[in-house]
Amino acid sequence: MKTIFEKIWEKHVINQIPDGPEVLYIDRHLIHEVTSPQAFEGLRQRKISVFRPKQTTAPADHNVPTKGEVTDPLSKLQLETLENNCEEFDIQHFGLGHKNNGVVHIVGPELGLTLPGNTIVCGDSHTATHGAFGAIAFGIGTSEVEMVMASQCLLQNKPKTLRINVNGQLQKGITAKDMILYIIAKLGTGGGTGYFIEYAGDAIRNLSMEARMTICNMSIEMGSRGGLIAPDKKTFDYLKSKEYAPKGVDFDQKVSYWKTLKTDENAVFDKEYSFEAADIDCMITYGTNPGMGLKLSETIPTYANLDNEQDKLGLKKALDYMNFNESDSMINKEIDFVFIGSCTNGRIEDMRAAAEIVKGHKKANHVTAWIVPGSHKVRQQAESEGLIEIFNRADIEVRQPGCSACLAMNDDKVPEGKYCVSTSNRNFQGRQGPGSRTLLASPQVAAAAAVFGKIVNPNSI
Repeated sequence: MKTIFEKIWEKHVINQIPDGPEVLYIDRHLIHEVTSPQAFEGLRQRKISVFRPKQTTAPADHNVPTKGEVTDPLSKLQLETLENNCEEFDIQHFGLGHKNNGVVHIVGPELGLTLPGNTIVCGDSHTATHGAFGAIAFGIGTSEVEMVMASQCLLQNKPKTLRINVNGQLQKGITAKDMILYIIAKLGTGGGTGYFIEYAGDAIRNLSMEARMTICNMSIEMGSRGGLIAPDKKTFDYLKSKEYAPKGVDFDQKVSYWKTLKTDENAVFDKEYSFEAADIDCMITYGTNPGMGLKLSETIPTYANLDNEQDKLGLKKALDYMNFNESDSMINKEIDFVFIGSCTNGRIEDMRAAAEIVKGHKKANHVTAWIVPGSHKVRQQAESEGLIEIFNRADIEVRQPGCSACLAMNDDKVPEGKYCVSTSNRNFQGRQGPGSRTLLASPQVAAAAAVFGKIVNPNSI
């Protein structure tokens, strides 16, 4: 009896190093402009080529400008270097202006490059996103990027297995982002350390593919190696028309195999948690890591309620940085910025959810609000559906695709001391800019904050 993770992992093990890691074959290697230059240079120094370039894909996303031309010298150098490296090593490159350009973890699925049963790696921690398709997907370091380029393999120690079950029905208006923030708040940022997570239960099965991607995307915020969800009809239907997905008889044969990718009934996990979907409510973070989250109906924890001095010191440091107090309610706290986008929530369903909230309204005068679609395909679809017009009427700026304000690696930064309600995945100190203060939330909560200029429950307006 095996878990889906064990089935995929074992199928990709080429060799076992005595008393060491296993040699894992990699089906799809995704690269971008930030973590690949040193790897390419390493290949040159060793006078070797990319072993299987057709299994490598390179979108430009982290340093791309979402408004205007590339002006930052470092960004320009990294983008040009990626283009030149891909040309030299015969790698598929989706650069600025390419119809398939976008955030790497949005581009892979929407093009059908992400497939069930595959092993997928990228020099980016949120590669876990692709696990929504029943794939083993995880982030790697630059030296490992070079290893995969050179051999299409990776030395890896097999993680332990953890299953997280979410059963029952979500309350009306509660999203996948609320679900994953709730789970992380319960388990903590170290709750998944050493494990690869399988998400299961009827509440997970009822999620759309895009919502499943949001869940798997933030697996890394629990410290886990990655997260996956067994593929099903929703998965197959999503992939069927995608540009690089198998076609015709080949697709049907793949589906026959993909249907076997599920955990056996009596398989044993190293650890298991269960949650009730009905207990989940609109969530928001108040601190400086994704585990510092609470329901909008709750208040910030008190020092007295924490078990040890380390936790108390951590809470104090976070609240000092955020300029919040213990027992504060997050409701009605004034905000300055709103960012809707990133590999967590930059898909068309997220654009639709935000548009539904802002339709017929204007953003608050003191708020700067950015909508950043995760890819050119998402932006084109949002335009065809009239969503961009809705945002424009609300005085909300819709930018070009890119990682944008998820991280302070491009021009889209939140100023020091300002509060940003963000649909991204991390709220570390300075993540969105030096001194910036990030509140993680769903697109609905973020959109409502843009309209009202403060934190409100979108399900009560």
